[in-house]
Amino acid sequence: MSQFEEVFQKSSLHPKPKGLTLQYGTAGFRTVAKHLDHVMFRMGLLATLRSKQTKSTIGVMVTASHNPEEDNGVKLIDPMGEMVNSDWEGYATQLANAEQEALCPALKDIIEKEAISISEIASVFIGRDTRPSSESLSQAVLDGVSCLGGHTQDYGLVTTPQLHYMVRSRNTHGGYGTDTLQGYYQKLSEAFIELTRNAQNHTDDQKRLVVDGANGIGAPKLRELEAFLNSELLVVLFNVGCSGKLNYLCGADYVKVHQKPPQGMHMEAGERCCSFDGDADRIVYYYNDSAGSFHLLDGDKIATLISTYLKELLIQAGLNLQIAVVQTAYANGSSTRYLEDILKVTVYCTKTGVKHLHHAAQMFDIGVYFEANGHGTVLFSKKAEEQIQQLTQDSNVSKAKKRAAKLLKNTINLINQATGDAISDMLIIEAVLAIRGMTVQEWDSIYTDLPNRQLKVKVSDRCVIDTTDAERRAVTPAGLQDAIDALVKKYTKARAFVRPSGTEDVVRVYAEANTQESADDLAHEVCLAVYRLAGGVGDVPKPDHKH
Repeated sequence: MSQFEEVFQKSSLHPKPKGLTLQYGTAGFRTVAKHLDHVMFRMGLLATLRSKQTKSTIGVMVTASHNPEEDNGVKLIDPMGEMVNSDWEGYATQLANAEQEALCPALKDIIEKEAISISEIASVFIGRDTRPSSESLSQAVLDGVSCLGGHTQDYGLVTTPQLHYMVRSRNTHGGYGTDTLQGYYQKLSEAFIELTRNAQNHTDDQKRLVVDGANGIGAPKLRELEAFLNSELLVVLFNVGCSGKLNYLCGADYVKVHQKPPQGMHMEAGERCCSFDGDADRIVYYYNDSAGSFHLLDGDKIATLISTYLKELLIQAGLNLQIAVVQTAYANGSSTRYLEDILKVTVYCTKTGVKHLHHAAQMFDIGVYFEANGHGTVLFSKKAEEQIQQLTQDSNVSKAKKRAAKLLKNTINLINQATGDAISDMLIIEAVLAIRGMTVQEWDSIYTDLPNRQLKVKVSDRCVIDTTDAERRAVTPAGLQDAIDALVKKYTKARAFVRPSGTEDVVRVYAEANTQESADDLAHEVCLAVYRLAGGVGDVPKPDHKH
């Protein structure tokens, strides 16, 4: 039996629901889990072809990140641990939507276009999150890989960033790390312990961190890491998945969107807390002050803390390397002003979506990128890594320069450059706060966020909205941007933009202004304009205070 006959036969065991069409977006495929069996099988096929084409290991992660528990999804991971090449996103969509009879011709089409040698060896790494549907869906991926003769390594339950790390480690032949969970934990913990040795009088009280695991995979993996940390970080873990539902009233997305603490978590006044999302690739920090007011430190605050720390070390080390912070339109205006005017670092704005930020960050010696939702990391160019490494070994430099270079080297080892990683980001934030002797309140006071509000409007077709200027201005439908501009003028320090969702027929609305009430009013008025001009359906959303 030829491989294609086997594909045809096996794919009938993973049938495609009639009339279902899906789009491979920034976060891969995501929808209700019961609609995904055929997609998983076909992504196993596609990952095998991508592996044969690149002669590298490819990753397939079964997760729907911060989505509700009944959803699931899948992401493909390219050889350096980055998101899959955009041409292959198109192939993924093509395969997912092909009817049974068209599947083998679609595969042959990809093989011809990409000049793939089907006899080439293929290697695919697979991981999954804790959703009830993830185990059977990852089995469908394994079936797809075996159909085309690929070799698999099934990591089972891992965070999304851990699988990105494994893929990059395997393809760099140990140059990045060892492709085991133990290797991941050892690399991060050793770097963290080396960094925190530079913290003065670091008490157990200061080492204490309260973590919301979103009832997801991050909680058990954080427990595994703890064994490697030698009590340098004292984690108090809530929402570990024993009782609560994944991402339900908890997790980074809930905390960010609702701007309040997760349920099921006990917070003392002034206590440093953070939340992961369901697959542990996002993190946000927060605390309650003595008056009981909630303070959120999101991706913008994280990027500011890390870039301030890195810039200081570069100056101390005497290294002339360009550091830039990559943001999206969602970045708070106060953070942009602080970075440009006070810190004097380059700020580069790009379209929403991690792949856009990651790509832009690669243009600089050191690129710091965090979406406001808490997904981000730091990328170091080969030149930057080499200069830092040389300085640590140079016997002719001062103690101060060598210390700064060693801190930079350990920082590089602590950061997961493959993708945003809540565990790695948490450790770098904790190390920076310890080294600088900063409380979470001092970090928060670096700048004050402008009040903001995010809402979404259901529309009959999100494609009617087209944007430009890194999604900050709407091109279509006619009159929408003019309406937004007129609304913004009514408020102080105001800004607003709209953009279509990458995965569903909704338009996302963002507004900020000098007071929360103004930001809420502006967001609501922009929603009304979208509803009127872009074919809104259902109810117009209102901010909480308008219910």
